[in-house]
Amino acid sequence: METPSISNQRPPELIQTITTILTSTKAPLTALAPYAAHLSPSLVSSILSSKALSSHPTILLSLFKWAQKHVPSFSSPPNNSLSSLFTILPSLFSHNKFSDAKSLLVSFIADDRQHELHKLILHPTRDLPRPSKALMDTSIGAYVQMGKPHLAAQIFKKMKRLNYRPNLLTCNTLLNSLVRYPSLNSILLSREVFKDSVKLGVVLNTNSFNILIYGYCLESKFKDALDLVNKMGEFGCVPDNVSYNTILDALCKKGQLHEARDLLLDMKNKGLLPNKNTYNILVSGYCKLGWLKEATKVIELMTQNNLLPDVWTYNMLISGFCNDGKIDEAFRLRDEMEKMKMLPDVVTYNTLIDGCFEWRGSSEAYCLIEEMDKKGLKCNAITYNIMLKWMCKEGNMNEATNTVQKMEENGFSPDCVTYNTLINAYCKDGKMGEAFKMMDKMTRKGLKIDTCTLNTILHSLCGEKKLDEAYKLLCSASKRGYIIDEISYGTLIMGYFKDEKENRALSLWDEMKERQILPSIVTYNSVIGGLCQSGKTDQAIDKLNELLESGLVPDETTYNIIIHGYCWEGNVEKAFQFHNKMVENFFKPDVFTCNILLCGLCREGMLEKALKLFNTWVSKGKDIDVVTYNTLISSLCKEGKFENAYDLLTDMEEKKLEPDKYTYNAILGALTDAARINEAEKFMLKMVESGKLHDQNFKLDKGQSVATSEIPEHIDSKSMAYSDQINELCNQHKYKDAMHLFDEVTKKGVVLNRYTYLSLMEGLIKRRKSTSKASRS
Repeated sequence: METPSISNQRPPELIQTITTILTSTKAPLTALAPYAAHLSPSLVSSILSSKALSSHPTILLSLFKWAQKHVPSFSSPPNNSLSSLFTILPSLFSHNKFSDAKSLLVSFIADDRQHELHKLILHPTRDLPRPSKALMDTSIGAYVQMGKPHLAAQIFKKMKRLNYRPNLLTCNTLLNSLVRYPSLNSILLSREVFKDSVKLGVVLNTNSFNILIYGYCLESKFKDALDLVNKMGEFGCVPDNVSYNTILDALCKKGQLHEARDLLLDMKNKGLLPNKNTYNILVSGYCKLGWLKEATKVIELMTQNNLLPDVWTYNMLISGFCNDGKIDEAFRLRDEMEKMKMLPDVVTYNTLIDGCFEWRGSSEAYCLIEEMDKKGLKCNAITYNIMLKWMCKEGNMNEATNTVQKMEENGFSPDCVTYNTLINAYCKDGKMGEAFKMMDKMTRKGLKIDTCTLNTILHSLCGEKKLDEAYKLLCSASKRGYIIDEISYGTLIMGYFKDEKENRALSLWDEMKERQILPSIVTYNSVIGGLCQSGKTDQAIDKLNELLESGLVPDETTYNIIIHGYCWEGNVEKAFQFHNKMVENFFKPDVFTCNILLCGLCREGMLEKALKLFNTWVSKGKDIDVVTYNTLISSLCKEGKFENAYDLLTDMEEKKLEPDKYTYNAILGALTDAARINEAEKFMLKMVESGKLHDQNFKLDKGQSVATSEIPEHIDSKSMAYSDQINELCNQHKYKDAMHLFDEVTKKGVVLNRYTYLSLMEGLIKRRKSTSKASRS
């Protein structure tokens, strides 16, 4: 029951009473309960401003938190408590309670959707004191912690204008958050912060430089990163293992092993001994290139230097063997780990699970997941994303959706990888509506549309031959702060090559290099492949030489593309000359190389040479596959050498290589063309009786094409009208209106055309405000 004296007290008396209770009672907060209903945000602020409490920061903090829970309208909306927040922060700072101050700021920022606190720090009202250096330093840390580095950067710029020198920790925290934020403009902004910190007299340390080095490496600007290493001495800093390891890691990821070796030598010359991370980075680099022997040698070198391989080392090596299809060897390494009392972790199992899905089938992968559970290892988000990836690849979208649901039930929120996997799968399946829904859901959940999402949409636009639209999106995305990478350009370059616009493709290649976006081996392979398809294999060789000069290491795909290019032009002799020259340079021909050369020889009528190559290949114990046999069987049949074709068919079956519809069609088609109908019927009957031949193995339905895999869209005049309306709104950049209209027509069950969904997806990308504008104060 309320005491009448409380309700009769005037504000000054109430403030005095509560202040007395707070300073004299051992348990003051419980004593305040009867007063809660009579307090307003302004009264709480007045109590917190009391001189009697100014030297009691713990009491001030307790009262503020108590008011948040018990005083009506104190925290709703958040700006009601802003005055109180600004009142108690100076006391917390003066008593060195910086962590308490930061916690208060973080909890306030979490609810401050209108950024009222940020506005007052930048432009304080007359009734508030001028923001102190301590407040600005701490606020930067709080905004960074809440994932808002651009708001933190604006406060930093305010500090610069006031000539406040920020703490070194503040500078490094801000630099790190900007560099790691998924935006190119953020990386550029981090360099401005770095320069301004120097101007303000902040004594930067090696960590400051390492953060900036990491930013340059993200953009593949290795020369700038190395220049920064060399400049460290001017600031009294010395490069450490992290400085070098950061650049080594980036070089290895780009496949620039020669540069990585040179850097390692420079590191040793400067008296820095490679540590475990250095060796692990090299192991990872070699494994990604498929150079497993070299990776093993690095591990041997590591042990010679008294550095024992760890779980990370083994995981990299296991990943290398899985990528190479050597799953048994990968499992042997897992067993070796256990013998060495080195427990395989969730990364080990995720790598093996991914490998089993690719090379062994899903049943073995799921057995590993059960094994994990028995050993007390829980699946993580990556495990679910791996399962999702393979379900999508197999077209099991219902299972994929169920996996996402199971993922959420087990406490894992779907991340950008999850949504990008689904968006990509729906786009490839032609279900643009579903892809757009996933993209919309992703943004509504607060996840940032990233480079991977952008590249998926670019790929879809190229698939629709909307190349001009794709290029406009590329330019627009760049201005809006998306990190445009070599895949973004490579996708569009391949689109132009497929559309037989090689000049436009090469122009885009030059633009990419002008922007200092370094092509990877995959991008080079795309351009080399495009030139070969355009009948310009000699120009492709120029690109190969350029690739080698840049320090990249060509892979089997690079060589096979060029060999195929020469064969495609009918220049088989040149193909063999190139093949022989590359073998001298450590190129290891694979089954694809063999098939390309066999096909080239057969196309040019050199069947005897093809058979000789086949016999040589088999005698050396090299791999062959169904395509190898089909190429030869088809050519033998065309020349009427059916007995030889039957011998190869028998040989094929003995090698446990299952003939497919192409094998049987080649034989049956050739027998029919040769008017040997009876023989064709006998052959077919024999195959059917042995259970080897079914109708679906060799017959295609009339009119069937690749396009039939896509779900047809039932577009009527009403659907077309809505589609045109939404497209027009998107063209006018009225994306909100387009979204509202989309929501309306979806509820009505109207199906839009494919391109409309792509327009909406572009809209979601273009809705991102330019972060360069956001960073301006």
